[in-house]
Parts: sequence; structure tokens; C-alpha cells
Amino acid sequence: MSLLEVKDLRTTFFTPAGEVKAVDGVSFNLDRGRVLGIVGESGSGKSVTAYSILQILSYPGRIVGGSVKLDGDELVGASDEKMRSIRGNKISIIFQDPMTSLTPVYTIGNQLMEAILLHTNRTKEQAKARAIEMLSLVGISEPERRIKQYPFELSGGMRQRAMIAMALACEPDILIADEPTTALDVTIQAQIIDLMLDLQKKLGMAIIMITHDLGVIAQICDEVIVMYGGRVVERGTAQEIFYRPRHEYTKGLLHSIPNIDSDQREKLIPIGGTPIDMLNMPAGCAFAPRCDRAMKICLKEHPKEYWVGKDHLSSCWRNVETGVEQGLIETDSEGNITKIDLERAVQEQ
Repeated sequence: MSLLEVKDLRTTFFTPAGEVKAVDGVSFNLDRGRVLGIVGESGSGKSVTAYSILQILSYPGRIVGGSVKLDGDELVGASDEKMRSIRGNKISIIFQDPMTSLTPVYTIGNQLMEAILLHTNRTKEQAKARAIEMLSLVGISEPERRIKQYPFELSGGMRQRAMIAMALACEPDILIADEPTTALDVTIQAQIIDLMLDLQKKLGMAIIMITHDLGVIAQICDEVIVMYGGRVVERGTAQEIFYRPRHEYTKGLLHSIPNIDSDQREKLIPIGGTPIDMLNMPAGCAFAPRCDRAMKICLKEHPKEYWVGKDHLSSCWRNVETGVEQGLIETDSEGNITKIDLERAVQEQ
């Protein structure tokens, strides 16, 4: 049994302008000691997926369907008391911007000790010793002095390290890192990534890395989920996703980042069009309006997930080309799909 099982998770924001399906049928499993990457552009539903798991959604967001199981225990619909016992204890999260996540009027030590006192039986003195130990573990010098300082007295990298220390203070089973390196410079980014990998090996925890930085994903993740428009469009091992992408959106993401081995004069290829309007989702594939290779069916019908390789699934109608060769799909003289043997060709989730 997987440590975390997310099945058909659906989260909707009920706004005055209409319903925004921020997470629309997301499913995945996470095993102990594994690193799962969730990648996609802003607004794709990455962070809302994480917040839904922890049930820290802002109003007017609400989980409207699906299941989230931690060690077989259902979390959707759980009481506030139960979720408080899980947050920071079983599942911790590192937020994107430490300056807005840390309380400016309390010292770093006070904020670290709060989580320790809440989730363990340690005394105040023991909690203080644990806070100093965690700051030292994440590479902050002079931890005895740092616990007395306020967030504004620390640099961006030190604040992020303090956030990591806070998240790991109770040795959680799962660490969710929500774009932890976005606000940091490249050198500090590398240090934070190395730190997280080192701690993951020492503590044996599972990590969900949420980011739009494909370089970070390639460096640390065992498995990758690509999201667009609140849906999973492709999933597989990091090697499969980076070397054999099968969804047009994934290919677009990879084409839009620089390649160190390419000619200096080679231009990056941006993804055309504009981000999707979540209030007016197309009937078919969410990426179809921006896809240069879109077919008629892409605009009319949402594709199911197809196996496109070992441990590699993709929701793209272009993958039916192999289905045509296998006799699973029929097309007309113009190449439009006329019939699909869904029972044989589609991998139902």
C-alpha cells in the first residue's frame, strides 16, 4: 500500500463569476522514500492540489469529490482536530515565500518551538533544544543566536532554511515543497535542493516537489506529474518525461528552456497563446487552443490516459497514432478519428 493515495481529487472555487475547477480529477500515489515532482505553469493547479491534501484551502475553495488516503486513512471529510494532528506531524509543507509565511512579530525560535510543543510531549526547554538542533541540521550558523532573531533579520536563504527546519522538526512522513526555491538566487537554490535531498536520505521521508522549474524536477525527482488546467496531462518517471515526452504541452515546456548543448544562436520556442481561462474551460483537451498540432477531436472531447510506455501515461489524442497501427482506432480519409476501442485502448484511472 502506498503512503499517500490521491484518487480523482476535485477542488472547486465557487466565485461570483462562476465555478473554477482548480483541481479536476487528479490521481497519484506516493511511496515511502520517493520524490514526486508536480510541474506546470502558474494556474495549473499544482499548489491547490497540495493545499487540498492538507485541507488548508482559502474561501471559497472546497473539495467536491475524490479521496486522499494517508496510510489507508481517509483525510477528505476528516475533522479539524484530526487534520491539526496531521499537519506538521505526518505531512509538512514548505511554502513558496518564507517572508510571508513566517510571522514577523515572533522570533524564529518561537515559531519553531510552537510546532514541536503542539505535536510532541517535549517540555519548553526540550523544544528549544530541538529547535536549535534543527537550525543546525539545515546549515544555519550560530543557531543559539538565530532562534532569538526575527524573520526580517535573516537573509532569504536563511529564512527558507528556517522554514525547512520548521517543516522537519517533527520528522514527518511526507514533505510538500511548494516552489521552495522560486525567490532565491541560483547559488542558494542549489544549496537548498542539496539540503532537501540530504535530509530526505537521512530521515527516509517522501517528498512532493511542486515547481515550474524543470531543472529542479530533473535533479531530484523519481516520478513526475505534468499538470495543465487543473488536470494531469502526463505522468511517468523523470527519464521518460524528459527524454520521451508524449504530450504536446510537456514538449512545449521542454522546448522553452535553454539547452546547454545547443548552438548559442538557437532561439527558445515559447508556448503560443495565452493561459487558459478556468471559468471557460473547453469541452476537449484544455491545451488544445494553444496546441499547434490540435485535431478536431481535441476541441470536442477530453482525452483519457493512454499507456505510451512502461510507467508512462499521457492524455493526448496524438498518442492514438500508435493505436491506429494496432487496429484500436479508425480514422477517415482526412485523418480524423472516427472510432476508438476505448475498452482496449484507454487506461482508466
